[in-house]
Amino acid sequence: MGIKTEPTKQPPISEPSDRERIVRAVPDENRASLRRDRGDCELVKIDGKTIMVRLTGASMLCKLAGTTLAAIAARLIERLGEFVRLIPLPGAAKGRH
Repeated sequence: MGIKTEPTKQPPISEPSDRERIVRAVPDENRASLRRDRGDCELVKIDGKTIMVRLTGASMLCKLAGTTLAAIAARLIERLGEFVRLIPLPGAAKGRH
C-alpha cells in the first residue's frame, strides 16, 4: 500500500469584501469632478486601516489637493464607520508618462 495523499486544493478566488468595495467606491465617487479638472485619484493599496492613493494629472499640483484628500478620508471614515489613515503616494503611476 502506498501513502494516501489528498489532492491539492486551490484556494478559492475570493470576491472583494464589502469593506474593500466601499474603499474602492469612494475615490470613484469623486472621479468625475477630478477628471473635469484634468486630474484623478487612484487607489493603490489597502493595508488594514491604511489606504494608499495617488493623485494624478492636474490633481498632483493642485492647491486644493489636501482638501480633496481630506474629503476622501472623511467619506471613507463615514462609509466604513471606522477610522482609516489615507496616505497619498507621490509621483505618477508606473507605466504612465
